[in-house]
Amino acid sequence: MEKIVKGKAFVLGDNIDTDQIIPAEHLVYSLSDPEESKKYGHFALSGVPLKNSGLPDGGIPFIDGDNYQSKYNIIIAGSNFGCGSSREHAPFALQMAGVKVIVAESYARIFYRNCVDGGFAIPYETPIKLNDKIKTNDELEIDLNSNTLKNLTTGEIYKLNPLGDILPIIEAGNIFEYARMNNMI
Repeated sequence: MEKIVKGKAFVLGDNIDTDQIIPAEHLVYSLSDPEESKKYGHFALSGVPLKNSGLPDGGIPFIDGDNYQSKYNIIIAGSNFGCGSSREHAPFALQMAGVKVIVAESYARIFYRNCVDGGFAIPYETPIKLNDKIKTNDELEIDLNSNTLKNLTTGEIYKLNPLGDILPIIEAGNIFEYARMNNMI
């Protein structure tokens, strides 16, 4: 597992719900079919109203054209990320789009657990609001050993909350691999 994740930031606001992450009309594709599952990546974050997001970067699409992978592999969000329904499709869609890490002030509990349990993305929490300090397209580096986020574009470094008890699950790949490794199943 990568201990340092580098990539471009995509910045979102508060209360990004699961229907914004993957709108319900796109839940028709198979999760297990490799070709159909790419559609989840293609439609990831397509429900976010970017023009009225209130963010200075509003209007920048997460996915360009017909692609299913985004050029952004790190999401910076405000509070209550992943609120709404408990669908596992939301973190799966972000993974299919190439997202490795989400950094938010707080998460909806079920989204957070789905992220960890399925091994879809690393959900970091931050003790301070970062979605007004980081801009979409900033180059970032997240160090899982030191729990830091470095904005390579500006040189600023931010401390992230430690991953704690979820780190072994993330390192194993998902909750089932963790359970197998620890002779729980």
